[in-house]
Amino acid sequence: MANTTSAKKATRKIARRTDVNKARRSRVRTFVRQVEEAIASGDAAKAKEAFLAAQPELARAASKGVLHSNTASRKVSRLAARVKALSVTTTA
Repeated sequence: MANTTSAKKATRKIARRTDVNKARRSRVRTFVRQVEEAIASGDAAKAKEAFLAAQPELARAASKGVLHSNTASRKVSRLAARVKALSVTTTA
């Protein structure tokens, strides 16, 4: 347990940041899940709409340090490829 005043304050700050980061991570997962569900349903328009909503969430999480920037970029890239493949198969 922390003894000094500064260590106690640091513990409080860490707890606050942890809560914020958990909320952000959960939000990102929700947006990604919505894209994946839309892809699974086969609705290209809904998938594209969900992807466009998820993209800034992933970027925001990366900028805030919740996700590594390469991780966010990889997720966006893979989701974009899946959404594109879905729209190609439904139109062709």
